[in-house]
Amino acid sequence: MSPRWKYGAPGMLALAGLLGQVQAAEFATKPEAEAMVRKGLNYLKANGRDKTYAEIDKHDGQFVDRDLYLVIYGLDGVVRAHGANARMIGKNLLEMKDVDGKPFIRERVELARKKVPFWQDYKFTDPVSGKIEPKSMYCVPEAELIMCGGIYLR
Repeated sequence: MSPRWKYGAPGMLALAGLLGQVQAAEFATKPEAEAMVRKGLNYLKANGRDKTYAEIDKHDGQFVDRDLYLVIYGLDGVVRAHGANARMIGKNLLEMKDVDGKPFIRERVELARKKVPFWQDYKFTDPVSGKIEPKSMYCVPEAELIMCGGIYLR
């Protein structure tokens, strides 16, 4: 008897559910992004800017988890730290647009000026797949900085 018939429809549904959970674990979730940003803010408060920037910049550091990584911007649009692309550090990205023409960094800075945490949607290259994907970024303004961590919406 084949395993499909041995376990029947309920067994197949349970297997499909398990596979869905395993696949979901490959990618970060909104609660994980929020927790990572909180962790980064706590680290910043305990260790200062220079040490925090250096830690965020490490690809294998504590602020990179699967497709989730932290980024810190100044309110001027300049990248202070970037967990996925060190070439962005020191660059002013205020005029950067996504594939739909959305000036998402400018929008992010404007949202941060309201001094409240926020989620922002745009499209960006997923460092894991290399494909442009819809992304949602959780950002928390801190002094004149914006700390963000995002998830790709698959």
